[in-house]
Amino acid sequence: MMGAGGGGAFAAARGGAAQSGLPFAGIPPELQKKVDDLLATEPDTPAPTVEFSHSRYDRRRLRLRTLLAPHALALVGAFGLVLLETLALQAGPVLTQIGIDHGIRAGDKGVLVVVAAIYLVSIVANVYAARARVAWSGRVGERLMYALRVRVFSHLQRLDVGYFTGEKAGRLMSRMTSDIESLTQLFHEGLIQMVVQALTLIVVVVALFTYDVQLAMVTLFVIVPFMLVMTVWFRSASDRGYVVVRDRIADVLAHLQESLSGVRIVAAHNRQRQNVAEHRNEAGSYREANDYTAKVGAAYSAGTEVVGIAGQAIILLVGGRMVLDGELTVGQLTAFVLFLSTFFAPIQQLVNLYNTYQKGQASMSKLADLLATEPLTAERDGAVELPPVDGEISFEDVEFAYVPGTPVLTDLDLTIRAGEVFALVGATGAGKSTIANLVTRFYDPTRGTVRIDGHDLRDVTLSSLRRQLGIVPQEPFLFGGSIRDNIAFARPDATDEEVAEACAAVGIDDLVARLPQGVDTPCHERGVSLSSGERQLLALARAFLARPRVLVLDEATSNLDLRSEAKIERALDTLLEGRTAIIIAHRLATAMRADRIAVVDGGRIVELGSHDELVALGGEYADMYATWERHAAGERTAEV
Repeated sequence: MMGAGGGGAFAAARGGAAQSGLPFAGIPPELQKKVDDLLATEPDTPAPTVEFSHSRYDRRRLRLRTLLAPHALALVGAFGLVLLETLALQAGPVLTQIGIDHGIRAGDKGVLVVVAAIYLVSIVANVYAARARVAWSGRVGERLMYALRVRVFSHLQRLDVGYFTGEKAGRLMSRMTSDIESLTQLFHEGLIQMVVQALTLIVVVVALFTYDVQLAMVTLFVIVPFMLVMTVWFRSASDRGYVVVRDRIADVLAHLQESLSGVRIVAAHNRQRQNVAEHRNEAGSYREANDYTAKVGAAYSAGTEVVGIAGQAIILLVGGRMVLDGELTVGQLTAFVLFLSTFFAPIQQLVNLYNTYQKGQASMSKLADLLATEPLTAERDGAVELPPVDGEISFEDVEFAYVPGTPVLTDLDLTIRAGEVFALVGATGAGKSTIANLVTRFYDPTRGTVRIDGHDLRDVTLSSLRRQLGIVPQEPFLFGGSIRDNIAFARPDATDEEVAEACAAVGIDDLVARLPQGVDTPCHERGVSLSSGERQLLALARAFLARPRVLVLDEATSNLDLRSEAKIERALDTLLEGRTAIIIAHRLATAMRADRIAVVDGGRIVELGSHDELVALGGEYADMYATWERHAAGERTAEV
């Protein structure tokens, strides 16, 4: 657990109540001394240092060498341990040759004893070197993965809202889960083992040529070409296979995430059977991709095994003749055959590790593409801090299109005065929310300029802009944690009195009072235990506590009944006071409270004025108002 003051997960033991909002019954007396002793030995944990910038981030292409470069010294240490481990491991054939030629054949027991003792020492050295290498490389790998996870997550926080609109959440989850797990395997098992096996191969080749050049040449020019041909084929086939595997697992996770997010709709429309069928198809495609890579790996493994056995047979035939001719000793031939088996083992291991490497490379390619994605609303170099604003917003010849060539807003010229409550009404898809998205700089205009107090939004830092904006969306999102955590989301340092004031301002103090733990009551995932109206009220309390200079309410009262709407209207009087507000509403009870109302149709403002002025105009707004009045009267009658 990270946090200031130390104490970790046992911090609640000091205060008598868990900080997560869950009830704490106290520590049994018989366990108190043990808890005190444990707390006394627990070190203080400093507050984590978090650095985040919208403009300053690592734009280098993600490659293996860029990941490893900051850990070069640690990797040199790991390489030293690998060298010691390899030399200790490959001492066996040499000691066997000495034991046979100078011990058994010479009848010298002393040589055998010395060789056996050295053999034992080499085994012990190999064990300890391998143990140290695994621990060392494991720590380095974990540091690498920690840095990469933080880098990827930070980049996701940096990307614009439009990116997440066009990308499936499940695919992004696969980047942070399966792709990084594949890289974890590569760093923990693959890279160091590849060095071990490559170094083993070099040592063995040197040993083969040292013992007999003729046999070594037979090995390299008769046996190795077959291995090389099979390896080239395997590399090409596995490259294609593992790219498909990464794509298919992303599809599986995307379908899973979508099904879980929409579980209520799935249940309501009895879609379970169809969803299972769809997921079976996705999982089947993933299985087929894995089957292909498994078949390729099996074919290569079996083929290299055959080549290895055939190679040993050829060496025994040629080497046996040389022993009979006196050109080679029995011990030398034995050592050569042992080194030969060791020669093929690293090749087979390298190929098997190549599978891990390919998975890691495929994952790194996906992550590199993600990290190379530039935010569409990127913060410009040299962007300045936006000073405290009065809240005047202007649109100057603005055009915007989500899809190139299909504008949603056209020739928009509009000024919203500082401190003005400004409402946007119109049909669904007319462009109301798009106007709000440009104010919050979730998107940038295709043409034209959006300004606040004369500052082009593209010239100011995103942090200084967003600090002065408040947004209440149509579908409020509640995060994991307590009611208090969600209300104080924009101001986590808010006092209990300020949180209580926010609850009272929007009229949810009675709701909070009924909850078993008050504001410390945990929210279930996305607040599913609360009604839509209650979630909306919490979102309004969150906005109230944030104290923004400019407030955007996007259909903020759409999920409320008339009684709750009346409560919200009273809260809005307090919430909107002294700040610029942009209200997007279908229910005109909220829009009527605005100083001015704009009717948006087809990406243009077709009517603009106060409620009374637009009703008197007898145009589109007057028709909307008449329809809304009849509907509201019907709702009031139904409630009575």
